[in-house]
Amino acid sequence: MIKRTMDIVLSGIALIVLLPLFPPIALILRLTGEGEVFYIQPRVGKEGKEFGLVKFATMLKDSPNMSGGGITLANDPRVLPFGRFLRKTKINELPQLWNILKGDMSIVGPRPLVPESYMEYPIEVKKEIYDLQPGLTGIGSIFFRDEEIIFKNSCKPSEQCYFDDILPYKGRLEVWYKKNQSIWLDLKLIFFTAWAIFNPKNKLCDKAFKSIPERPASLRSIQ
Repeated sequence: MIKRTMDIVLSGIALIVLLPLFPPIALILRLTGEGEVFYIQPRVGKEGKEFGLVKFATMLKDSPNMSGGGITLANDPRVLPFGRFLRKTKINELPQLWNILKGDMSIVGPRPLVPESYMEYPIEVKKEIYDLQPGLTGIGSIFFRDEEIIFKNSCKPSEQCYFDDILPYKGRLEVWYKKNQSIWLDLKLIFFTAWAIFNPKNKLCDKAFKSIPERPASLRSIQ
């Protein structure tokens, strides 16, 4: 109840404060690219139930069927010019505050995956996070805040890199969150999410969570 109350209060305040940004963003998106304002994508939520995650549209409408599929690379040609700014600043994620108010998501929790990626999680990971509300941010979001750099530095094809290196470690991080969950940890993750946005190259986040599972060698060599 405390976590849900915090979600409602903080997301409600954030929506009120940030609401003036929405009309100009919507206008720019309507007048540029393909004219789409929002993108709704199926994601897997609590107890394995799917919901529609809302974002500002940043990519071409047919992106999932184009080269690259569901993985976005550095300088991906499918990303719209204004979309690059929205993605870099994470402003494209702001409509998910509505998902939080509705109860689809929490402010902090495991980052909800598309069904295809969720199915690749090991059974033990699915069992651990089954009863958790997915989050706007979380430990996985912080440590994989720039997957595009990982894809760029990896010697593997992007899809293989994602399923071989990123997804397994992301699952271990989400299990770590479940075992260490507390209001204090949530507040800490919110702070370091903001820190990572404004100081993307600063490694303070890495030093702040010393008890997390050790990165596999495959990721240490490319991050």
